Amino acid sequence: MDLAVLWFGIVAFFFVGYFVLDGFDFGVGMALPFLGRDDVDRRVMINTIGPVWDLNETWVIVGGAALFAAFPEWYATLFSGFYLALLLILLALIVRGVSFEYRHQRAGARWKRWFDGMIVVGSALPAFLWGVAFANIVQGVALDAHHDYTGTFFDLLNGYALLGGLTTLLLFFTHGAVFLSLKTDGDLRRRARRLATVSGALAVVVAATFLGWTAVTHFSPVFLALALFAAIALVASWIANLRGAEGWSFGFMAATIALAVVSLFAALFPDVMPSSPNPQNSLTIANASSSATTLSIMTWVAAIFLPLILVYQAWTYWIFRKRVTHDHIPQEPAEPVVPTVTV
Repeated sequence: MDLAVLWFGIVAFFFVGYFVLDGFDFGVGMALPFLGRDDVDRRVMINTIGPVWDLNETWVIVGGAALFAAFPEWYATLFSGFYLALLLILLALIVRGVSFEYRHQRAGARWKRWFDGMIVVGSALPAFLWGVAFANIVQGVALDAHHDYTGTFFDLLNGYALLGGLTTLLLFFTHGAVFLSLKTDGDLRRRARRLATVSGALAVVVAATFLGWTAVTHFSPVFLALALFAAIALVASWIANLRGAEGWSFGFMAATIALAVVSLFAALFPDVMPSSPNPQNSLTIANASSSATTLSIMTWVAAIFLPLILVYQAWTYWIFRKRVTHDHIPQEPAEPVVPTVTV
């Protein structure tokens, strides 16, 4: 197999892992105002992802590094043309990570509301913008003969891309709600399952519209097969959630996201960044990849370290597999009352 094609698949694998794993993180964050009736509820929700959220985010770091090393032309065009969108994603991830760590540093309700709000925004913005970015990559953008992006940020906010962003937003939201039903108990668990039912129905409609639009404009038998499997998995996840089979629902939802991402890469192949005005200016796997020597060295490194990363991640999830309940949340000390002195 051509090493450039192999690394196209490896980059796709990293983004599949990122969207599946960080996707339910985003969903949990977005669900805070819908399911968190009090601070204990919100602490339970955050604690479900507390041991793994930062580990999940490493997938996009490794994916970006692989993109830089294997396809430097693709990396350069993507990060220069989508600079503002990617900067907003980065800032949102920073705000979200800081909020996870700082919301419990004080007992004040106002303090926590601020950080809870930043968790919601820091989860929703990347969930939406990742879909916008990938939809634009598949659709094609304005590239000149030097492979430089010649459009503006607002050119990226077209109808197809916005629908792609709404699709990832709803998929991640539902993924997070299903995860919460799998990881909590009692009334919170039941409410999470009901929320997943509603958001899942919306996700079915929006995702079907987006995949149908993609099939019409970027038809290929491989894409169509993968898109159909993704649709079937999404419906299966919704039905499993209705029946209270939370493990199956979560598994089918993970399969939905994985198949959807793979289908987009299949629609893209053999391009990595199509040029909409002139297809001759498109970046392809062949003209965007590094040298054969670089790809060969990277392949050996990936063969050694990637299995270790997967084993470590699987071990982490096994250790923290149990449900998080209200009994696991210790009572916080009340805010000290400052005495007033009257003169």
